[in-house]
Amino acid sequence: MAAPAGAGPARTGGSLMDSVRFGIIGTAAIAVEKVIPSMLSAEGLEVVAIASRDLDRARAAATRFGIGRSYGSYDEILADPEIEAVYIPLPNHLHVHWAIRAAEAGKHVLCEKPLALDVEELSRLIDCRDRTGRRIQEAVMIRAHPQWDEIFDIVASGEIGGVRAIQGVFTEINLYPKNIVNDASIGGGALYDLGVYPIAAARMVFGAEPERVFAVSDFDLVFGIDRLTSAVLLFPGGRQATLVVSTQLALRHNVEIFGTRKSISLRNPFNPTPDDHCRIVLDNGSKLAAAAAETRRVAPADQYRLQAERFSAAIRSGSPLPIELEWSLGTMKVLNAIGTLPLVLLRSMMTGACPGHQFGSASEGHLPLASEAK
Repeated sequence: MAAPAGAGPARTGGSLMDSVRFGIIGTAAIAVEKVIPSMLSAEGLEVVAIASRDLDRARAAATRFGIGRSYGSYDEILADPEIEAVYIPLPNHLHVHWAIRAAEAGKHVLCEKPLALDVEELSRLIDCRDRTGRRIQEAVMIRAHPQWDEIFDIVASGEIGGVRAIQGVFTEINLYPKNIVNDASIGGGALYDLGVYPIAAARMVFGAEPERVFAVSDFDLVFGIDRLTSAVLLFPGGRQATLVVSTQLALRHNVEIFGTRKSISLRNPFNPTPDDHCRIVLDNGSKLAAAAAETRRVAPADQYRLQAERFSAAIRSGSPLPIELEWSLGTMKVLNAIGTLPLVLLRSMMTGACPGHQFGSASEGHLPLASEAK
C-alpha cells in the first residue's frame, strides 16, 4: 500500500498546473544519486511518487527527496491514476518488461539504457508504443548536453574537414560481486553497461549506421561477463569508429574525432557533472603534442535535467521525442552484432565444447545496410 513520506509534494522548478507528473520505478544508484535530484530542479515536470520492491527503501527515498507518495511494489505505482509518466532505472533485463507494463497502464516511459537486451525485445517495445500511443524514450542523457550540440555545429561547418574516424573509450573499475554490472544473467558486462555511450557518439557524429563490426572481448570467468571489449565499426564511405569499454581498467572517458583538417578531443564526453566546464580541444596538427591546439569551453549544464525537461515538453506538445525508439533500435543492432559471437565463445569454453578457442578471439558481425533495416 502507499505510504506517505510526510514531506508533501515534490519540489519542482516548473508550474505545477502544467507539469508532467512522474513516478520513479526503482531506487537504483543512478536514480537517487543523479537523475532524481536533476528532475526535482527541472521545469515542466513534478515527481509525485517512487516505488521499490522494498517499501522501506521507497519510504527512505521519498523522505530524502520530498516525494509525496511511496509504494512497495511496481504494480502499485502503475495503478496510481495521477501519474502520467514513469522513469525506469531498473537492471537491464527488466527494462522492456516494465516499460511495456507501464505503457499498457497508460504511462509515458523514460527508461535507462540499454533499453533492451536484443533486437527482438526492442521490437516488441516498438509494437507496444504503436499499440498504446504512449511516448517511450531511452535515457541517453549525453544527447541532451550542449557540448554535443557544439560538436555537431563544428562538424557541420566543415571546420575540421571530412570526418573519417572516431575513437571512444569508457573504462572504469567495478569489482563488486553483488553489483548488477557483474551479473551476466541480467545483462551485465562492459559492453551493455558502457558500450552504449561510444556507439551513440559515433552514430550521432557520422549521422549514419555502421555496415559491419569487428569485435574482441576478454571475459571474467568468475562473473561470467565481458570485462573488456574492443570493436571497430565500419560506416559507409570507409569511415571507421573504434571503441574500448571495460569494467576492470582505470577510469577514462574520452572521445576523439578525426577530420581531414583538424581533430577534436572531448575529455569528459559522457558524465560531466552539472558544474563541469566541458572542454572541446581542436588541433590542426601543425605542432606535435597538441602544442597548437585550441580549447573551447562549454558552459556547465545538467544533462539529466535537460533530458527530463525535453522529454516532458514533447509529451505536452506532442512533438517528436529527442530520441525515438527507431534510433535506439540502431544502437541495439550494433550491441547485438558486437556481443553475440564473443558470448558464444565464452559459453563454449565454459562448457568445454570449444577447447581450441582462446579468450580474446576476434569475431565479426554483419549489420544490414540502413536501407535494409526494417
